[in-house]
Amino acid sequence: MEFLVAVDLSDLSEIVIEEAKKIAKPLNAKIWLVHIAEPDPYFVSWEAGPDTERDSVASKFHAEHVTLQKYAEELRTDGIDCVALLIQGETVKNILKEAKKLSVDMIIIGTHGKGAAMRLLLGSTSEGILHSSPIPMLIIPTHKRA
Repeated sequence: MEFLVAVDLSDLSEIVIEEAKKIAKPLNAKIWLVHIAEPDPYFVSWEAGPDTERDSVASKFHAEHVTLQKYAEELRTDGIDCVALLIQGETVKNILKEAKKLSVDMIIIGTHGKGAAMRLLLGSTSEGILHSSPIPMLIIPTHKRA
């Protein structure tokens, strides 16, 4: 079995990873730990000019990569086959694309439980995937434990 575990690298990601570990370990399942880095809308390209914007974007991606690799290494230390993937782009679309490409058996994702007003304004990643995915999903409620 293989699971795609999508994390946003917030403090609540640890809850999602811990729950995924509880499921994966007895099944000897592989975890694809995926973080989708949202593109910076103000960052257009790597053109000539001041390096401050490039350095800022590169620093952010590096920090996300380091955090994601730390989580993956912790899972590997616990005996779980884990590969970390950092992808830039639109979250829902890329999670679905990776899940299909990797032929995973289940998508595991957390929900922050921000409420109806926030979902109406911003949408919800877990809801977007739930309504579009042909792959079974497990949604971990993180708001009750935070």
